Amino acid sequence: MRPGRDPWRLRVLEPKATLVECDLGDHARVRQLLADLRPELCFHCAWYAVPGDYLHSLENLTALVDSMNLARGARESRCRHFVGVGTCFEYDTSPGTLSETSPTGPRSLYAAAKLALHLVLDQMRGEGMGMTWARLFYLYGPMEDARRLVPSVVRALLAGEPAAISPGQQVRDFLHVEDVAAALAALGQRHLDGVFNIGSGQPITVADVATCLGRLCGRESLVRLGARPYSPGDPMYVCADVARLRSTGWRAAYNLETGLSDSVRWWRDHLASG
Repeated sequence: MRPGRDPWRLRVLEPKATLVECDLGDHARVRQLLADLRPELCFHCAWYAVPGDYLHSLENLTALVDSMNLARGARESRCRHFVGVGTCFEYDTSPGTLSETSPTGPRSLYAAAKLALHLVLDQMRGEGMGMTWARLFYLYGPMEDARRLVPSVVRALLAGEPAAISPGQQVRDFLHVEDVAAALAALGQRHLDGVFNIGSGQPITVADVATCLGRLCGRESLVRLGARPYSPGDPMYVCADVARLRSTGWRAAYNLETGLSDSVRWWRDHLASG
């Protein structure tokens, strides 16, 4: 946990976990903490991810260097397994449906930095430390940044305001954050090596997501498809082949309807509580 930050998303873990303040940029402190803790398993989910800025921000270079230091410290502390979190945008997305063997072809600094970290970690495996690289597709759920697709639509609808989005024909692979976490935990606890796609494997359009949210909020008439243009360079079809993930026995607990219902319920309660 970064010093000085409000850990409101982590408060639910406080009875079960010990929160330690540390900035990943403080390389000496990170390495010392790992040497003291000697973890058996390390999940690395931290990265710069400010919506609207993260894809091309130079902060990605800082995150890359900090991440390599973390991995080095984990290996030096005899950590048995390291789970790194990547992105579907490491791939060349032009084929549409993407498997772990699909060619890479990042088109942003964010994706390039994530791919670079994967390549470095792949060479660091050994000396008793295995490595999982989890490529996340489109996650959503409670506590999501308000500027992202699902919360931005939900917040507008719950306020009785129009939810303006693109025509919405982009096909995406959405997965509830609890299912993402369960998949990461399963891979890490089983010390499974290599690349795994983390997604639902179910293609769905952005328009279908927005329409479903309109129905769940009772405000279908406020969903404004086509009120905004498509974002430049936004791929029209991105979906995961999750056969490798499913071979581990993992299954999603949420479908799109129940997952979006959970998000709407969280935002309704969150906004009501101020």
